[in-house]
Amino acid sequence: MHRKGIILRYRDLLPAVPEECVVTLLEGNTPLVPAQNLARSIAPGTEIYLKCEGLNPTGSFKDRGMTMAVSVAKAEGADSVICASTGNTSASAAAYAARAGMKAFVLIPEGKIAHGKLSQAMIHGAQVIQILGNFDDALGLVREISEKYPVTLVNSVNPYRIEGQKTAAFEVCDALGDAPDCHVLPVGNAGNITAYWAGYKAYHAAGRSKRLPRMLGWQAEGAAPIVRGHPIRKPETVATAIRIGNPASWKQAEAARDESGGLIRMVSDAEILEAYKLIAESEGIFCEPASAASVAGVIKLGKESFFRKGERIVCTLTGHGLKDPDNAIAQSDDPVTIPSDMAEALKILGF
Repeated sequence: MHRKGIILRYRDLLPAVPEECVVTLLEGNTPLVPAQNLARSIAPGTEIYLKCEGLNPTGSFKDRGMTMAVSVAKAEGADSVICASTGNTSASAAAYAARAGMKAFVLIPEGKIAHGKLSQAMIHGAQVIQILGNFDDALGLVREISEKYPVTLVNSVNPYRIEGQKTAAFEVCDALGDAPDCHVLPVGNAGNITAYWAGYKAYHAAGRSKRLPRMLGWQAEGAAPIVRGHPIRKPETVATAIRIGNPASWKQAEAARDESGGLIRMVSDAEILEAYKLIAESEGIFCEPASAASVAGVIKLGKESFFRKGERIVCTLTGHGLKDPDNAIAQSDDPVTIPSDMAEALKILGF
């Protein structure tokens, strides 16, 4: 199928945007990869699928919401967008703004953003401002600025972001022929769990799927405000994309959990990094650490015999591993250095 981008592909289920205002990089249509090796090792008797959102144009799921938010902004005559970001939103906003001929302003927490993501925002020409504070401080600032000045906020508090992101649920149903039994994903600012649930409900209401999944969200222990029941003033986790202490879509995430009969729990950084390596080593898929929180959650639930035989489980991998290469190197052995000599090479290779 020729790629159209999500707005044209699913236009009957999305807010109307004039075709001449659609700003797309042909996002969406990402692979849903069967993960038999993972299923055998962490949840025997189930089917596990990985929704590889790192294969969107800027390397994360954010492109789905950004095409929608920037297209609507263009239709409304905006000439600039602004966002707070731990990385992926800034990369996506900068790319789509560049595509639309708009200015992009990005506020990031100083020293708390992976270089792979920061480099994207910079090369696309965004004005990047580091603040002495965390993501939640940055979000507060951009919300106030967008309320008082003529610039469009494109964080997930923008409802069009959620509208675009829900298309990932449509694609899962298209690929499987129905909704899965469980959908598992990381929870940071909580827009994604909100969007997937909205997408599954919309497809079900349209008669394109027969059932609804349980939504299973996972926060990092050091940034788990929903699990702990209160904002975290100084969130900390190796999974920088979900290092958020006061999620913008908190209530909506709880609604997705409760309406679907699901859960939102937390995993440690050690569990996230274990899953991060396991996905790469057992399935050949390289995701960023935050993405691995979904699989870390499945590992935890598998040990608790949570899943029933025959269940289909979809895990969203939110961003590509190249977003955060430093963590990949830190979790791996250093290369061995030898002379350019056959005997030395064979010794290392074990032949």
